[in-house]
Parts: sequence; structure tokens; C-alpha cells
Amino acid sequence: FLENYAQNVYLNYQDAHTQALALQAAVDAFLTAPTNATLEAAKNAWLTARQPYGQTEGFRFYEGPIDNEEGPEGQLNAWPMDEVYVDYVQGQPDAGIINQVDLYPEITMDLLQSLNEVGGDKNISTGYHAIEFLLWGQDLTVGAGAGERPVTDYTTAANADRRGTYLKVATDLLVNDLASLVQAWAPEQDNYRQQFLAMDVDAALGNVLKGIGTLSASELSAERMATPLDIGDREEEHSCFSDNTRNDILYNAQSIRNVLTGTYAVTDSDTVHEGVGLLTLLEAANADLAERLRESSQQTLVLVEAIQSPFDQEIRPENEAGNARVLAAIQELQAQGRLIVEAGQTLGIQVNTDL
Repeated sequence: FLENYAQNVYLNYQDAHTQALALQAAVDAFLTAPTNATLEAAKNAWLTARQPYGQTEGFRFYEGPIDNEEGPEGQLNAWPMDEVYVDYVQGQPDAGIINQVDLYPEITMDLLQSLNEVGGDKNISTGYHAIEFLLWGQDLTVGAGAGERPVTDYTTAANADRRGTYLKVATDLLVNDLASLVQAWAPEQDNYRQQFLAMDVDAALGNVLKGIGTLSASELSAERMATPLDIGDREEEHSCFSDNTRNDILYNAQSIRNVLTGTYAVTDSDTVHEGVGLLTLLEAANADLAERLRESSQQTLVLVEAIQSPFDQEIRPENEAGNARVLAAIQELQAQGRLIVEAGQTLGIQVNTDL
């Protein structure tokens, strides 16, 4: 099981890196020839790149390469983002790093890394959501609809050249960070994967269970879904500029499912890697519990898929049906998290899912 898990982690990060390279190429093409068509292509590449990355979220929360002291998680996927930290917003045309030319005369990778989350955890200068904001802009729609940043922001608008540099540098940094995770999990090398497979078996299994248990019981159900539902504010949703939040949630839920089933399906490909999953491991210890966890996992995906897009309309206080759909998925995710903790106990491992 652990060997198959490590291989799927590697394949998932490799997939995320491949799609980030496609995003990089699309961004480069857009900046070379800024048109509505090339901007749309860059947006579509960003949306596709979110699919594999969303499925890596179950590999967090146990001090692995993604989120140990030196891990790039905060540079890759930090949110929610205060967009005024990066660029202009409605009513503040001179706001953000891009428009503070005297303070930040040169936009570089080192600069963006040094400014990320400085002065507050919403002061996000790097990662998927900074790139998202630079592609879509603020979501100012009254009802359903994403941001509508004009192409002129990259041609004739004030600081258009700096905006393009920022987008380019942030995308390049994203690619570099993902490459480091591919390297950390690559087979037959002196890296984290080798250390992981050399661990005490119970310690390694405990890490796996903590990763998916925390995502199910806390991070996804509470932080990413319950908090914006309680507040009813689009600014608290995961991908608020592109309105991709519902898909983010779906791929995060799939991340848990992948570990349970021992499978990973490569994006835009017929390639599916299959091996021993947690459910197979658990069946040998407690077949009834394994079946309950399997059913909960299947039901979780059904309820998450039932959430309608855009997510910001589902969480509006007056949308009772939408609120009910989101709440049902939250409750099943938390039930699944409790079953993962129970699975750990059955296997002789204490699993702490508190963030």
C-alpha cells in the first residue's frame, strides 16, 4: 500500500507539473500577443492545471515536502487572497505591488517570494490564486459570473508591462515549485520518497491517514466550505476570481478517494495507475468498516458533484437549496473523516485530524 501511495503521489505531482508547463506556455503566448483569444486560452490552461493540483491536497498535513518548514505550499495555493495587495481594484487604481513602482522598481521571483503573506495571511503575492487574479481580475458581477479583466490591462493600461512581468514571474515560480515536489517523490533517488518508504510502517501509514483525514474532516469541509457558507461571502471562496471553487472542492474530494482506492487518473489521458488502496488494506482488518468507508467515499463524491456552479451563488444566504447542497456535502465529508480516524484505530494508529 505504501509503495503504491508513493507512486501515485509522484504521478499526481508530475501531472500537476505537466499542466503547469502548459499554463506557462499559454501565459507566454498571451504576453507575446495579448488578445481576447490568447487570454481565454491562458484562462483555460489555468482551469485545467487546477485539476491535478486539487488532487494533491490529500498529501498534506504531515510535514511532507509540500508543507514542511521549507515546503512551497504557501507559495502555491494560499488563500483567500486580498487582491489589493497585488494590483488595482475598483476605487483604488494605484494599489498593489504592480502599481507601487517606487517601492518595488523591479518585479522578480525573489521579490514575490519575499512578499508572500507579509503583514497578513491574506497578503498573497504568489501561486495559483495570484495568477488567477491576474488573468480574471476582480469578480464584480452581481449574480453568476467570473471576473472580466480586460486585455488592455496588458497593453495600454497603466503599468501594463509590469503586470505582464508579474504574471510571467508568478507562473514561472509555480512551475519551479511543482518541479521540486516531483523531484521529492521521484522513484529510485535519494529523496523524501526514499525516506518515506524507509520509515516505520505505522509512522508512514499514520502520515497517510492524517493527510486524508485532515482534508476530509477539517480543511475541505470546514475551512473551504463551511466558512464561506457561514459568511455567505464570495471573497472567502477558494477560487473567487474565476468561479472555479466548485471544481476545486470536487478535485479535493477526489484526492481522498484516490488514496482510498489506490488509483490515479492522469489529466486529459486514458492512463490510470491502479494498485493497493487503503480500502483493500482495511478489508483485511475490518471488512465492515472498509465497506462503510467505501460507501461514505462514494456518497461524498455524489454530494459534492451535486453542488452547482458557481459556488458563490450556492452560498448566498437566500439560496436555501444551494445552502442545503453544500451543507450535505460538508456533513458527509466530516462523516468520512470520522471513519478514516476509526480506520486508523482499527489498524492500531492514532489519527489526529485537527488543523
